[in-house]
Amino acid sequence: MSEITEQYDAYPYPERDPDDERRRLVTGSPSDLREIEHFLFAGRRDWSRPFRVLVAGGGTGDGLVQIAQQLAWAGRSAEITYLDLSTAAREIAERRAGIRGLDGIRFETGDLREAARLGPFDYIDCCGVLHHLLEPQEGFDALAAALDPGGGIGLMVYAPHGRSGVYPLQEAFRTLLAGLPPAERLARAREILARVPEGHPFRRNSHLVDHAASDAGFYDLLLHSCDRAFAIEELDAHLSRAGLGLVSPARPALYDPARFLPEGVALPEDLPLAARMGLAERLSGTLKTHIVYAAPEARAGRAMARGSDSALVPHLRGAAPEKLAAHVAAKGEVAAQGAGTRISEPLPRACAPLLARIDGRRSVADIVAAAGGDTLAALGHWARIDRALTGWGLLHYASPRQAER
Repeated sequence: MSEITEQYDAYPYPERDPDDERRRLVTGSPSDLREIEHFLFAGRRDWSRPFRVLVAGGGTGDGLVQIAQQLAWAGRSAEITYLDLSTAAREIAERRAGIRGLDGIRFETGDLREAARLGPFDYIDCCGVLHHLLEPQEGFDALAAALDPGGGIGLMVYAPHGRSGVYPLQEAFRTLLAGLPPAERLARAREILARVPEGHPFRRNSHLVDHAASDAGFYDLLLHSCDRAFAIEELDAHLSRAGLGLVSPARPALYDPARFLPEGVALPEDLPLAARMGLAERLSGTLKTHIVYAAPEARAGRAMARGSDSALVPHLRGAAPEKLAAHVAAKGEVAAQGAGTRISEPLPRACAPLLARIDGRRSVADIVAAAGGDTLAALGHWARIDRALTGWGLLHYASPRQAER
């Protein structure tokens, strides 16, 4: 048994009680169904075809349960495969799916580097796995090999700057606690951490919370046997070597360095996109993870939906249309939270009537027509809405077919 398998059999991650499925659905990015259609299928996937999904390194089942439940609620035909090394984590994921009545999922115990034998897939969810491989490129290559040419991937990997303080402690704990069984390793590490001074970068990093949430969280954060982080440029390079292209971060505004620049300071004109994103990452200093969507390189540039396609149906995420419209009408802004920082995006008050009409059924064209008045002016307001909200992951586009189901 590998040390990683031993860890996740002892402390399945994230720690979950299957009975909680009776009360709530854990949601997030990537793998929200509307996010998937927005970023990977230009808002126009043909849902008459079964949706083939792989959850690679599915752990205790957050991503699996989210996408399986959303597909079931939407009445979509799907073929879903779960893959993970840990039998203990798999058992929890199976129980969670069973409580929700999400049958028809194929559960596999194994290594994601073998994913190609299970495919091809239209969509692959891979969260929190690639940064635990001794040779990460093998993982990127395996996911690309398992992907249908018309499909895409939603993935999460660790980012370095928001995890300041983690890696010195991991290195120290490996030296001090090597060879101990998991439970004793955990207990000793907790005792040592209690003696670490307040000035240590880990203690000063308020963005790190897993170690305080559960034993599984502590072990995964500070006692993992194989753990690294990727700057966004490194992530982009790994994707490229696998024949994949970065479509977009789930919250692209986090990677826009212009939001940090005062008047009179401009970005170099010849700065490549990945370098621009890396600049924003370094200026922020708080990103713990990168959550991105990727597709085969040949189609990555045209995979994402565009607000200029007025036939698409907009969907708000995390905000009621009436409340958001009222806030914009009163304040002339949209407030968002990003990497521990509150962000305010200016938005003209004239946008409020358009926001209030977003209902998950009407297209952009329908919303503009219903608002009345000058159509060109309304389309200009919609362009402002699109820029402000999609940048923070608050607005996604789906096809009319999806909206009608």
